[in-house]
Amino acid sequence: MFSRFENLGEKLLELEQKLADPAKLTNQGDFRLLAKEHAQVSRLHELYGSYKRLQDELKENRALLKAEEDEEMQELVKAEISELNARLAALEQDLRIMLLPRDPKDDKNILLEIRAGTGGDEAALFVGDLYKMYCRYAEAQSWKVEVISSNPIGIGGFKEIIALIKGDQVYSRLKYESGAHRVQRVPATEAQGRIHTSAVTVAVIPEAEDVELNIAPNELRFDVFRSSGPGGQSVNTTDSGVRATHLPTGIIATCQDEKSQHKNKAAALKVLRARLLDAMEREQHDKMSADRKSQIGSGDRSERIRTYNFPQGRMTDHRINLTLYKLDDIMLGKLDDVIMPLIAHYQAEAFKTLQ
Repeated sequence: MFSRFENLGEKLLELEQKLADPAKLTNQGDFRLLAKEHAQVSRLHELYGSYKRLQDELKENRALLKAEEDEEMQELVKAEISELNARLAALEQDLRIMLLPRDPKDDKNILLEIRAGTGGDEAALFVGDLYKMYCRYAEAQSWKVEVISSNPIGIGGFKEIIALIKGDQVYSRLKYESGAHRVQRVPATEAQGRIHTSAVTVAVIPEAEDVELNIAPNELRFDVFRSSGPGGQSVNTTDSGVRATHLPTGIIATCQDEKSQHKNKAAALKVLRARLLDAMEREQHDKMSADRKSQIGSGDRSERIRTYNFPQGRMTDHRINLTLYKLDDIMLGKLDDVIMPLIAHYQAEAFKTLQ
C-alpha cells in the first residue's frame, strides 16, 4: 500500500532545488505553492521514515524473542513488541490519511455565515451564542476573526452575522459545521419555564481568491443605501451600505458594518465572490455525481446536523450519532471533541472508496 512513498527522498531533493532557485522568487504565487508542497512531502517523508524504522525495530525484537531463553527478558521483549505494534498502527493510520485525495480547499480561510431560522428572537440569540463559540475556538487555534457583515437585533443576538476567519487549515477543521443547528432551551423571556426549540443555519464557505474567479465588471451591480443599526451617527446618516449583485446568477451580498462606503463595497464583493465560487462548485459537483449519496454529510445547509439541548447539557451530532454531555464546554469553544470525530468519520468513509 505504501510503495508509492519509496521515492519521497528524491522528490524532496527536487523540491529543495527548485526552492533554492532565485528565479522562483520572482513569482510569489508559484513560490508559495512550492513551499506548501515541500512542507507536505517533508512531513510524509518523515512519517514514512519513522514507519520503516519501526518495522525494522519490530523485526529485530521478534528475532530476539525467538532467540532469548530467559523468561524475564522474554517478558520485557514482549512488552516492547506490544508498544511497537501500537506505534506502528498509529503511523499506518497517519500514512493512510496521506493517501487520501487532498481537498484543495483545506488550507483556505473561510467565510462563516450564521443565520436565524425558526424561533424568532430566541433563534437570533442562539446565532450570537454560536458565533461566540466559534470565536473562542478560533482564538484557541490562533486564528483571526473579522466581522464582514451583521444584522443585530439589539438584545445580544443577530438575524445574521458573516465573519472572515483566517489561519492555518481553517476550512479543513470547520467544513463539517455547515448545516442546520437546532437548540432546545428555556428562553430568558419564558415565564413558565417551557422549553423552546429554535434553529439556525451555518454555512462555511472557502474564501475565493482573485485568481480563481474572474468576474467581468459588467456582470456586477452595486447599490448603495443608508445603513441601519448600531455603529455611530455617520453610519445612520450616510449612504454607506452597499449591496453587490451578480447579474447572471442573481447572487447578492450586502455589507453595512463599516462607516466607509469603499470598505463596505470591498467586503460585499469578498462575500459575493465566495458565494459565487461555492455555488459554481456545488453545481459542478451535482453534475458529476451520479449518486446523491455522496452528498451526505458534505455540509448540505438544509441538513439538520446537530442539536444543543441545554436542560440536559447535551450536544448530539446526528450524522455520526455522537452524543456528548459537556454542552457548557462546547459553548465555550472546546470543539475538538466534536470536530475530530467528524474528521475521523469522513476519513473512514473516504478509505472505503480506495479499497
